[in-house]
Amino acid sequence: MTPAPLAARLRDPSGPLFFPVTAYGPDGTVDLDVYRAHVRRGVADGAAAVFACCGTGEFHALLPEEFGACVRAAVEATGGRVPVVAGAGYGTALAVRYARLAEDAGADGLLAMPPYLVHAPQEGLLRHYREIAAATALPVIVYQRDNAVLTPATAVALARTDGVVGLKDGLGDLDLLQRIVSAVRTEVPGDFLYFNGLPTAEQTQLAYRALGITLYSSAVFCFAPEIAVAFHRALADGDQDTVRRLLDGFYRPFVELRAQGRGYAVALVKAGVRLRGQDVGEVRPPLHEPSEDHVERLARLIERGHALLEGGA
Repeated sequence: MTPAPLAARLRDPSGPLFFPVTAYGPDGTVDLDVYRAHVRRGVADGAAAVFACCGTGEFHALLPEEFGACVRAAVEATGGRVPVVAGAGYGTALAVRYARLAEDAGADGLLAMPPYLVHAPQEGLLRHYREIAAATALPVIVYQRDNAVLTPATAVALARTDGVVGLKDGLGDLDLLQRIVSAVRTEVPGDFLYFNGLPTAEQTQLAYRALGITLYSSAVFCFAPEIAVAFHRALADGDQDTVRRLLDGFYRPFVELRAQGRGYAVALVKAGVRLRGQDVGEVRPPLHEPSEDHVERLARLIERGHALLEGGA
């Protein structure tokens, strides 16, 4: 798939962007059957795209052969109904290897995550992402966060790079992001995609929409798709009552619970998927499972979120 079709399919999504967890069996190995079922269920629940083996999918914990198998399984499970975007990361050489594995597995695009460990200068970041983009025919979305923070000039250079179609922001610096959006809009013809990639992005999506950024990742969709879809629809329809009710009654308490443990942006989400009846296993180290009390609080919060959809307090 060339960059244009993927960009066109993501520009006005009909539902949330789905970042599935990676399923492990009792022995800790990847369980592809459960993973396929998880992806199929997400598509049936209204996902507009599947971002396989990214942050929520524990990209950091997967061997290359596991990564390739999971991406292929996601492609099989979607059956072409929605695009599949796969993660690619670490140093440049490994990121290129993962990019090619994703292409071989049938992915429609790549989410290029920050390079491992090092704090590179802008010239190094630009070269890193350009080499990933040049390695395959897949369109690339650059993920800005942690040690990969772009200046507006670097963002412009990336937007001019063949194969780079968008920027996912996991930093949350709205002043910088506004300057990036303005610089790219001014200096690069055509559309460039922007995504809110903060954890529990719904909590900040009103602010991102003010910058014209309507795309966002939804980890909540993994375990409470009805809530995530209702919120997504309310945003699109301008239904402020529903947006505020879900922010106040579900999303803010969830973010506060997520903040109770390191790695909960993944581990708590995976616990939520298990609460929904899908045995996706535990997280791999160095992540750790949430406490029993926190899982019980999550279960009550999910019940409250569904009650809010029905008009309850």
